[in-house]
This record gives sequence, C-alpha cells and structure tokens, in this order.
Amino acid sequence: MLEPMTQTWTVDAAAHTRRPGAQPAEPHALPDLLLIERARSGDERAIEALVRRYGRRLFRVARSVLPEAERAESAVIEAYAAAFSDLNRYEPTGKFAAWLTRLTFNQARALRASARASTSLPQSAAEPSSAEAQERQELEQQIGLLPEVFRTVFVLRVVEGISGIETAASLGLHETTVRTRLYRAHRRLGPEAGRRVRIAPTLFELTAPRLEHLVTRVLAALPHGSMLTISASPP
Repeated sequence: MLEPMTQTWTVDAAAHTRRPGAQPAEPHALPDLLLIERARSGDERAIEALVRRYGRRLFRVARSVLPEAERAESAVIEAYAAAFSDLNRYEPTGKFAAWLTRLTFNQARALRASARASTSLPQSAAEPSSAEAQERQELEQQIGLLPEVFRTVFVLRVVEGISGIETAASLGLHETTVRTRLYRAHRRLGPEAGRRVRIAPTLFELTAPRLEHLVTRVLAALPHGSMLTISASPP
C-alpha cells in the first residue's frame, strides 16, 4: 500500500457531464480517477489512455532494473495486467502513477531474480548514428554502472523528472532516503550528469513503435481480451 499523499483527489462529476450538443471529452484528456472508474467497468479506451499516459515512466523504471528493453517491456505489461485485473487494490489516497510505478519496479525485480540477470545496462550492439546518439548511449552505460538503489532513484528523479515525494511513494522509501541516494548517484556520475541528461532527454526512451506494441499486448493480456482498434499514433 502506498503511503498517503497530502493531496486530496476528487472527481467533479458535473464537470464531465455532457451538455446537449457538446462533444464528449477524449479519454486522454480525462483525469486519472475518471479513467480508473471507466477502466473498472471494462472500458478499453480508458485503459489504453492510462497505458499511454504512464508507459514511458514505467518503461524507464523497468529499464533501471533490467538490462534488456524486451524484458523491461514484459515487466511493464505484467504490471499493467496486474493493475487492471484488480483496480480495487488501488486506494485514491495515493497517486495512481506512483502505485503503477511500484508495481512495475517490483515486477522488474522479480523478473531479474527469476532469470538471475545482470544489474548493469549493456552497450547496444548498434553503432550510434550521430553525436547525440553516442552521447545518449554513453550516458546510459554510465547510469547502468550505478548500484541499482542509486540508479532507479536517479532515473525517476532526474531522467523522468518526478518529485522526491512521488519517487519515495513509488519505491516504498522515505523521502530522506531518496535524497541521499540521489546525492550519491550524482557523486558517482560527476557534476555534469544533470546537464548531460537535459541535453539527452531520450534516455531509456519508450519509442513510438514499442509503445504501440505495449498497448496492444496489455489489452490482449486482459481477462476479457481486446476488441479495441488501436489508434495509429499516441494521443
């Protein structure tokens, strides 16, 4: 169970009531709690919107644990499947994104333990095609050499850019522990790490084709199957 957050989550039903002649809001424009309620009733468009909304973050936290992108994708799919198979486990006192991130982090660690995978992120076999790609690859390798306890915090705080409070909730840590681990990660990576991340924003990126593949696999993994036609591009 996630630690309670200070923010109170409410859904104003009147704000989402369709007025005569008004166009219904697209799922990707709706808040989490409304999408969750629709997902509970089996609305696959709501599920797809949530998968797209948090796919990149979940993929990045999985990549901070698992070396291979394919295994990281599998961890994300398993986490989404677990979440949508029983949304009653989620308590609105905490952020939905943090709950999903915790599920993904735990699933990635379970996959790593079952396969006895290496905790470092290996160099890609493909040669970088540009200076930017080479910089990104080198930085990913350096981050991959961090101990996992530092690496995951660094990925969430610096690469993904979420707050210390949400990172703590996502990993089941105290906020002070997050600050300490982030400080030690910076010490190991050097003073230029933050600047290098800013100029290489696609670190451990979830590519558009992989996102489409992930959405399709998540919907297919649901107990009721998928009757939804996936859109050609993310909203």
